[in-house]
Amino acid sequence: MIRNRFSRRTVLRGVGTGLALPFLEIMQSRPVLGAALQVAPPVRMACLFFANGAIMPEWKPTGEGRDFQFSKTLEPLAELRDDLLLFGGLTQHHARANGDGGGDHARNASAFLTGAQPRKTSGADISVGVSIDQAIAARIGNATRLPSIELGIDRGRNAGNCDSGYSCAYSSNISWKSPTTPCAKEVNPRAAFERLFGSPETAADLERRGRNRRSILDFVADDAGKLQKSLGATDRQKLDEYLTSVREIEQRVARAAQGPKEIPELQLPDGVPAELAEHMRLMFDILLLAFQTDCTRVATLMIADAGSNRSYPEVGVNDGHHELSHHQNDENKMARIAKIDRYLVEQFSYFLKKLKATQDGERSLLDNSMILYGSAIADGNRHSHDDLPVLIAGKGGGTIETGRYLVLPNETPMNNLFMAMAQRMGSPLEKLGDSTGVLEIG
Repeated sequence: MIRNRFSRRTVLRGVGTGLALPFLEIMQSRPVLGAALQVAPPVRMACLFFANGAIMPEWKPTGEGRDFQFSKTLEPLAELRDDLLLFGGLTQHHARANGDGGGDHARNASAFLTGAQPRKTSGADISVGVSIDQAIAARIGNATRLPSIELGIDRGRNAGNCDSGYSCAYSSNISWKSPTTPCAKEVNPRAAFERLFGSPETAADLERRGRNRRSILDFVADDAGKLQKSLGATDRQKLDEYLTSVREIEQRVARAAQGPKEIPELQLPDGVPAELAEHMRLMFDILLLAFQTDCTRVATLMIADAGSNRSYPEVGVNDGHHELSHHQNDENKMARIAKIDRYLVEQFSYFLKKLKATQDGERSLLDNSMILYGSAIADGNRHSHDDLPVLIAGKGGGTIETGRYLVLPNETPMNNLFMAMAQRMGSPLEKLGDSTGVLEIG
């Protein structure tokens, strides 16, 4: 039933399902003693990880502060300049061996958001630390339908030896609920979508929906129609755009579920698109909807598992990414890696532009978010873990001074940045991993 008062928790109801709403103007204020009480949209946080480091001379901007110039790799972000805070000097010390020998890729992923040294084991006795996303989700997760969501592109695995004696759990996860419990990521767009927007249903309901190929929007149509009649013109347009976006993603997910017909030898799981760009963009769009509807405020996305050896024929790179990363300063190999680096930034730019185009109260959804993009390996050839390729997009609800390249003293703990992000999420921490303080980013 649609009521006269609306909150961020209002949903459209239908038989066996519910659909969260985006932030509408009608949710912004309500009369209190003759005045209007403004309800600011929440701040959201997403942490995106890419594998194998980067070609740092092509990544690092030149200049400093507001007078920086974009590098070749980051050039696709140029029109978002005022929405970015770029970093130099951040370090993840515990991604280093520190006496444990090889395994930099496993440590890259496991230390990325924890700032903790993973126990070197390929058995069940894994241990690293709590990641920043889960530390925040534990404190604010009860405000949303899902405390957090973990997405990925590579399925990976959580058992066996994946990197020089390190468990595959370290290479396949960046989100850790506890030192011994990774949060498994969802790589199937359909499953991710239904986790966010599908209410618990019986097996018969699921079978019926699949058989009839009905949209979730069909089930909430009556409620949506009643809501439309009670909204102003701006809200009606915003709701229409949102519902159109939901249906378009459903259609893309349904097409993906059919699987590739021309190359069945790939044996892709049901629901995972054959084309990498489409897979990534589906996950980006699902993440945008998750934030827009306030289903969750905390997310992670692994663009590739640590040590990924995927090739990128989309940009003419048919060699494996990991193999190329051991380039030994071969200019031809470095040029191919730089193509991969830029291609991934282009996909990231797609996500940021959609966030920026989505209104969220008086700001854009990007303005009200903090989107971390980076890796805990800098130079993949040397397996260096200092002066990392890291940036944040979004203003954190107006609390981050963007449009800068912030060059910090080398060996600045990356977890100091996480401490600052936690403050902006309304969940300040006393310490996380190897943090030594709170990084000033406002």
